[in-house]
Amino acid sequence: MPTDREPALRTAGLRKAFGDHLAVDDIDLTVPAGSFYGLVGPNGAGKTTTLAMAVGLLRPDAGSAEIFGVDVWRDTVHAKGLIGVLPDGNAMPERLTGREVLTYLGLLRGLEPSVVAERTDELLQILELDSAERTLVIEYSTGMRKKIGLAVALLHAPRLLVLDEPFEAVDPVSAATIRTILRRFAANGGSVIISSHVMALVEQLCDHVGVISDGRVVAAGPLEDVRGAGTLEDAFIDLVGARTGGAEGLAWLTS
Repeated sequence: MPTDREPALRTAGLRKAFGDHLAVDDIDLTVPAGSFYGLVGPNGAGKTTTLAMAVGLLRPDAGSAEIFGVDVWRDTVHAKGLIGVLPDGNAMPERLTGREVLTYLGLLRGLEPSVVAERTDELLQILELDSAERTLVIEYSTGMRKKIGLAVALLHAPRLLVLDEPFEAVDPVSAATIRTILRRFAANGGSVIISSHVMALVEQLCDHVGVISDGRVVAAGPLEDVRGAGTLEDAFIDLVGARTGGAEGLAWLTS
């Protein structure tokens, strides 16, 4: 039985290769229960692959992942019942409306029809998708897909949300709504993991952060410890060895 004393997520030695490319190289992460955790890294660092293995969407070559002490790959149904996931790509039934998607997936999870209907009404209204009541998901914009994906992740009242770039392509008003929802979820004892390229957003929302580079964790812990005396962006650039500037050779742009 999972307890709040267990970390919301713990991975040990996660490893994944695609052909000759080692995408994730022995990643160990511990996400404390009740934390708002930001996972950051350069493009291609292994963030999405790590999260996919951690939530049971991609089988690792080695290593393990636990959700509140429940092994993701040995007790998959139990573990997945504890989490709500907004994955990269966010594939879902496209020939259904948003309401139909939520109804179908809610019933598939075993929720009572009355509960599904009530929660669907509230989620569509709060995420401003009720105006697209009769619109098929295939006709949704990228931002609308993010919002219906978040609604799916929230529908069954999970204990842990794992969200891959939840604010990408979302307009500022909707982004403010999503931030409010996630803060409220965390304030009431939920745990949240987001991946993002926007350091200012991670600093604004998160109390813990993990930095991944070249498939490895290069720093992890409370936000204040990772960023030190400067900003998270400054610490990130130092940790991943990123180059800044580099446009000196583009003189033709200013001629």
